[in-house]
Amino acid sequence: MFPQLARFTDLGLLLLRLMIGIVFLSSGWNHVKDPTTRSKSIGMSKGFTIFLGSAEIAGSLGIMLGVLQQLAAIGLILIILGAIYKKIFAWHTGFWGEKASGWHYDLTFLVICLVVLFTDGGRYVLMH
Repeated sequence: MFPQLARFTDLGLLLLRLMIGIVFLSSGWNHVKDPTTRSKSIGMSKGFTIFLGSAEIAGSLGIMLGVLQQLAAIGLILIILGAIYKKIFAWHTGFWGEKASGWHYDLTFLVICLVVLFTDGGRYVLMH
């Protein structure tokens, strides 16, 4: 319907990458800044929580900057799948959630990471 908007595809991909990067950067930072408290809230060990937070930070920086963005997307997809699994099977959180965000939130970010994976993040990247 609006073929002239196709010229903004790479800008749209950059905005998606920045958004997912900001979300995972803040999530990862929350894991590493206070791993003891965070590990209790997610039901994981302190060491794994630090690893998880570091992986989120590394993945978010890779996606935002466009450095190994497809590998970063795969890493974040694995993290998201773990979060979805935990929400559904361990915490019994519904799709929309009751007290906290449901796994619809995670599913949205999973699809965004798939877009980065399938498109290689667009043209505005530091490394292809």
